[in-house]
Amino acid sequence: MRFNNSLMKYTLNKYISYTLLVAVILVLITATILEKMYGTTFVINNIYGTWWFICLWTILCVFSVVFIIQRKVYRRPATLLLHTSFIFILVGALVTHLYGLQASIHLRKGEPTNVIVNKETEKNDHLPFMVEMVQFHLKTYPGTQSPMDYMSEILVTDKGEQTNTSLEISMNNIGDYKSYRFYQSGYDADMQGTYLSISYDPYGIGITYTGYALLLISTFLFMVLPNEGFRRLLRHRKAKTALLVMCLGCSSLSSYASSPTVLPKETAAEFGNLYTYYNGRVCPFQTVAVDFTTKIYGKPTYKGYSAEQVITGWMLFPTTWIDEPFIKIKKGIVKKLLNTPNDYVSYNDFFSNEGYRLDTMLSKIHSGNVVPNAREINEADEKMNLILMLFNGELIKIYPDCRKEKTALNNNNIIWYSQADNLPEDMPHDQWFFIKHSMDYIGELANQKDYKELSATVKKIRKYQEKTVPNELLPSDIVFKSEKLYNSINFIKPLSMILLTVGIIAYILGLITMVKHKKMPRWFNIVLITTVGTSLLYLFVFISLRSIISHHIPLANGFEVMLFMSLCSLILTLCLWKNNASFRSFGLIMAGLTMLVAMMGQSNPQITPLMPVLASPLLSIHVCVIMMSYTLFAFIALNSIATLLTHKFGSDNHTDSSFMEDKSEIALIMLYPAIFLLTIGIFIGAIWANVSWGRYWGWDPKEVWALITMLVYSFPLHRKSISWFKKPTHLHWYLLLAFITVIITYFGVNFFLGGVHSYANS
Repeated sequence: MRFNNSLMKYTLNKYISYTLLVAVILVLITATILEKMYGTTFVINNIYGTWWFICLWTILCVFSVVFIIQRKVYRRPATLLLHTSFIFILVGALVTHLYGLQASIHLRKGEPTNVIVNKETEKNDHLPFMVEMVQFHLKTYPGTQSPMDYMSEILVTDKGEQTNTSLEISMNNIGDYKSYRFYQSGYDADMQGTYLSISYDPYGIGITYTGYALLLISTFLFMVLPNEGFRRLLRHRKAKTALLVMCLGCSSLSSYASSPTVLPKETAAEFGNLYTYYNGRVCPFQTVAVDFTTKIYGKPTYKGYSAEQVITGWMLFPTTWIDEPFIKIKKGIVKKLLNTPNDYVSYNDFFSNEGYRLDTMLSKIHSGNVVPNAREINEADEKMNLILMLFNGELIKIYPDCRKEKTALNNNNIIWYSQADNLPEDMPHDQWFFIKHSMDYIGELANQKDYKELSATVKKIRKYQEKTVPNELLPSDIVFKSEKLYNSINFIKPLSMILLTVGIIAYILGLITMVKHKKMPRWFNIVLITTVGTSLLYLFVFISLRSIISHHIPLANGFEVMLFMSLCSLILTLCLWKNNASFRSFGLIMAGLTMLVAMMGQSNPQITPLMPVLASPLLSIHVCVIMMSYTLFAFIALNSIATLLTHKFGSDNHTDSSFMEDKSEIALIMLYPAIFLLTIGIFIGAIWANVSWGRYWGWDPKEVWALITMLVYSFPLHRKSISWFKKPTHLHWYLLLAFITVIITYFGVNFFLGGVHSYANS
């Protein structure tokens, strides 16, 4: 009788615990949808900050603790420590919510104050000491005006302690005084004032960070202790090989009748060697040419002409280009407005006797009216504006100000001018004349076809740049040549199509050979390994070049993150090559898809200076770990698809329990490191957020959906408690459907839900 009562209590508590966990997931999903509909303030006031939401988490913790005790998890230290870490993190979050303070303060130079604005109540509050800004510094990238870091020097005067304390605060560098943490958040336009965020959380941070430490320790123990679920799976003969190699892997044209006028290829290439101020940095003119051509035409070349030939053609021979079908437009309203069925239109197609064909719609958009397909209209207008900027000479900023006193005055921030800019009145006449008329002279030489003198003039502009700007403020020869090489080998889109094609063929052929009990043809395996190896080498070089050019690990936007995920897929494919033939096609398909997704937003994303808040090594670690986990989740989903299809349509050997159990163990072996990597990545991101903004969790949609993904994928790890997962078909269907959360976390949030993480996905 006592045994039956204990069993009933255990079963009841189990169902309550998992029901509460499902309830939490549903509440989080609902909150992100409501935030999109009604705004962040609404969900903070009505969900995340409410007593019932806190109670829901508290009750879940209580029942989970009881369930852990009933399961005698204390006999397995890693599992106990893992669950304990989550409890610490949740307790820390509760303490922060109850006793923490989030505020902001505005300081003007030489004006002490202790008045702060409480971000929760939006009312004034007071610090127990006075704060004064002594100096503000704006550090820029060498030779540019793009912000690299903001730094405030403040003086804290504490009358009670009778002390004066100096603090230096910058992005990713916190000022700390008596548990009040100061973060740089903004500054006044005149640089005589600064905005600081303030966080006061003397107890919650310590508790939370203790939870993070326990999490890392428990993850390590979970992977190595023999009595934990992960190591028990490895006792399967085939699984051992899978884990070993998996761990190694994770570490790791149109033609037209007319021809516009262009410069000879060698002559146009001389322009590519000029320095240009573009997108907040100094880069080769070639980069501007490639971006211009790709942005408007959709490809980096046109009719066999290089990007330098295209842009110099528009600059020097505009009348031969304005009727050229060079501007790519999307289907729909733009074609209707331009009265054309073509995908490519000319500059003149945008004009009629009445004027600019897009004017009426643009006026409605700018007036705030709802216009269907407004984005397509704006994109077409943006392309026209880019051409007009080139016509007017505004796009090409190749003339630095050579006056040393101006350079010193601007802290070595060189001012770069285009021919169309208004030049300073005190500029020497010879310099003024050179800036205003050198391009006109090049135009005359081009029309006279005096290409030898034209090249010599372009080289003179390059010499002027080198004499004007100190070497340390210009890209080094290695960086300059790396960028030119990068522009020349950008074949991401065709490579993605090759990988997808070969991967899909390999996937179909693999299913056929599996059903018919045959081996993959040797010649096709050679094709596969060559494709993977070549693609991996190309991606490594491509990403390395982008890193050299940008001076940081390229993980700052969606394009770069997707390329890194492609690299992870190919590395994982090589490491799992001998273990399972299905992984060969999985890796190719994943790499191809992620490359294709990388190209969706922009066919050639521009390299720009890194935002100050992103200049943290924690960001690179956070993104790398998260992307490794997403790659593993994708492999798990593809493994489940192959398993379910083979089980449904295969022979008797593929429908028996041993086959399905074997595939289930492979999936679970990948699931453990995948979910641990995701969990660690989330909390590394939380530490980064705490260092940068003073809060480790802000209920941003991206954060919330990452948490949802972690919780959803955690269910199959409890197969002993949830018997439903013991049936292989149930497990594979669940793992396949669970991948939807990964898709929403990365793509759904970026494109539909928004949030503060959107800066990293542009």
